[in-house]
Amino acid sequence: MRSTLKSALAATIAVPMVALSAVMAKADTESVTFTLVNGTSSTMTHFYASPPSTSSWEEDILGVDVLNPGESVDITIDDGREDCTYDFMARFSDGSDSVSSGTICGGETYTYTD
Repeated sequence: MRSTLKSALAATIAVPMVALSAVMAKADTESVTFTLVNGTSSTMTHFYASPPSTSSWEEDILGVDVLNPGESVDITIDDGREDCTYDFMARFSDGSDSVSSGTICGGETYTYTD
């Protein structure tokens, strides 16, 4: 009887813990926001962030906007991924591209420099 009671109690505690874990895992896959800074002397005309597992760049995050030298913008990526490692590519008005990788789990500042 005592063993059955312990098992029932353990199951009662375990179910909410599993539910809590599922909620926490869901929270881990929510959007990531970071600050992008153009510390170069050229205008940033395009900015891409893609998971390292993809072979092509996703859409231009800046869209029709540009990021002038010295300017910054807060960027939110809402792709549902738990991993916050991305490949980045910035394209500049002088025709140059800068490709890099970084981890942006939220709140970081990612700066391009000359």
